[in-house]
Amino acid sequence: MVLGRLTHYAFDAVLISAFLAGVKRSTGLTPSLRTETVTDSKEVKKWVDNYLGMGEWIMDQSVAIMGASSWFERKR
Repeated sequence: MVLGRLTHYAFDAVLISAFLAGVKRSTGLTPSLRTETVTDSKEVKKWVDNYLGMGEWIMDQSVAIMGASSWFERKR
């Protein structure tokens, strides 16, 4: 039961990170990591940067997989 809940939270965290990456790609908006709004801790800033980077990686991989699939087509 605990493992299932942990897996669910991890999956939700990945989805939120990928969503934020999509917002960044389409609008240029990104969470502010200024010292006065988040924290002075370099460890927390590094963790947040890694978290957002993971979302961008997930986004890149998703686009690559969808681009190679016949189920999706690019319309511009």
